[in-house]
Amino acid sequence: MTRIVHTPTSSEKQMLSEQVYAHLRNAIMRGEYAPGDALKPQDLSRQHGVSLAVVREALVRLVGEGLAERLTNRGFAVPAFSDRRWQQVGEARRAIEPVLLRMSIERGDVHWEGNVRAAHHRLARTPVFTPEDGEYYSEVWAEAHRVFHRTLLEGCGNPVLLETFDRLWVASELARRWSAHRNPERDGIDEHRRLEEAALARDPDTAADVLTRHLTLTTAALAEQEG
Repeated sequence: MTRIVHTPTSSEKQMLSEQVYAHLRNAIMRGEYAPGDALKPQDLSRQHGVSLAVVREALVRLVGEGLAERLTNRGFAVPAFSDRRWQQVGEARRAIEPVLLRMSIERGDVHWEGNVRAAHHRLARTPVFTPEDGEYYSEVWAEAHRVFHRTLLEGCGNPVLLETFDRLWVASELARRWSAHRNPERDGIDEHRRLEEAALARDPDTAADVLTRHLTLTTAALAEQEG
């Protein structure tokens, strides 16, 4: 009897690639891969039971998000954790995000104000640490944190600039997942409260100053952990 081999359709390949991408993204963000670990397409293909093309598509997407690096003649790898790298990411965030915040304060409407207030309320009411997450930030808090910062900037109305924020945020979040131990000397709750107050008071100078300091402290903390 002739065996019929099923060839996946383009939509099926897309679905498989999405599944591999989601699995790898979560694994990297959870720290299942150490900084600099190789992401070998052949191994991942066997592990997930999919083609090399499907795996490579997922890996290229991770590269685009800054969660993987494409190495010349050496395939793919998780980004290395280097002080210089995170200093550069921090510098980029300090250069871009205060500008976007100023634009949001200038352009944001009442709907934006409501979103900022709601995002901050959610962040303030979400526990930073939970027993199951141990010494690292909880998944729920990490998402509330991202939403608050992005909502602050969404009033700028420029999707291209917001895409830049998204990419830089992922890079910072990856570093934070690797190094974000408890820091009892830092009052993140107060820092976020001051950000919300300055934004809703339509005070661009204070808001930009508070955000710059907030980002500077984050970069310094990551650099200390790396050392």
